[in-house]
Amino acid sequence: MTPAIELLRRERIAHAVHAYAHDRDSGSYGAEAVEKLGLDPARVFKTLLAANESRELLVAIVPVAGQLDLKALAEAAGCRRCDMAAVEAAQRATGYLVGGISPLGQKKRLRTFLDASARSLPTIHVSAGRRGLEVELAPDDLARLTSAGFAPIGRAR
Repeated sequence: MTPAIELLRRERIAHAVHAYAHDRDSGSYGAEAVEKLGLDPARVFKTLLAANESRELLVAIVPVAGQLDLKALAEAAGCRRCDMAAVEAAQRATGYLVGGISPLGQKKRLRTFLDASARSLPTIHVSAGRRGLEVELAPDDLARLTSAGFAPIGRAR
């Protein structure tokens, strides 16, 4: 059991866990989840970490079908600019390995932003804290548990 799933159970949040056999040669963790679980790519979200000009780490949750708009994230966070965080910094701050970073149950509480597209969906899928493990929950529950703000931070590829 991962810290993400433990948090959901402790808080009694309705959720469903979906597991699949992770392929270490997969080029995209999110696309692999979509394919192996037969999910709508608009409902599967990836958790990314960015750093602002002050080196504050920010969590961005966006659909796997698109990509993170760093300018939009900076605007939502009230920063001048954002860049993707270093892998080591992301793993150290969250306690998860890249490809399995969950927005839930992270070691450090980081400011979190959830793409506004999630608001229109009944449930979304995010990493449950391990490669090959997804959790499905309501976007409002995710936002509440992570203190996330909804913002248009994703863009189509």
